[in-house]
Amino acid sequence: MKCPFCAQIDDKVIDSREGRIGDTIRRRRECLKCGRRFTTYERIDEIPYMVIKKDGRRERLTSENSTGLLKACEKRPVATPKLEAIVDEIEGVVQESTERELTTTGNRRDIMHRLKKLDKSPTCDLHPCTWTSRTCRNSMSELKNLLRIA
Repeated sequence: MKCPFCAQIDDKVIDSREGRIGDTIRRRRECLKCGRRFTTYERIDEIPYMVIKKDGRRERLTSENSTGLLKACEKRPVATPKLEAIVDEIEGVVQESTERELTTTGNRRDIMHRLKKLDKSPTCDLHPCTWTSRTCRNSMSELKNLLRIA
């Protein structure tokens, strides 16, 4: 570590402590040339997960990305804790992935699969906003299956 006073690189660590939240390490150092002390902080440099949208735009993956899921289920008898559990599961899958860029198609497929276990209808509410000619045919067959079940 470079001394902020004399720019010497040689120093020794006198004390190390974990930060208040636990995401940083505070180190007290002493320069071996000038003898002055200084503090450094270390933290994990997190690379953000990015979502590649259908039109090619890239957006940072945040917890606000789950608003579509909540909107799709707002008029359905699905408990909020169950929806939060789905969001937590998806975030876990994303964080375990080695890929830092994810497509919305893959995420949507995972979400739709989990939603079908809770309630059949919100999958229809979530799906139309992303229809293409290919998914429209899939959605029609999905709707026919739902009508047969009901």
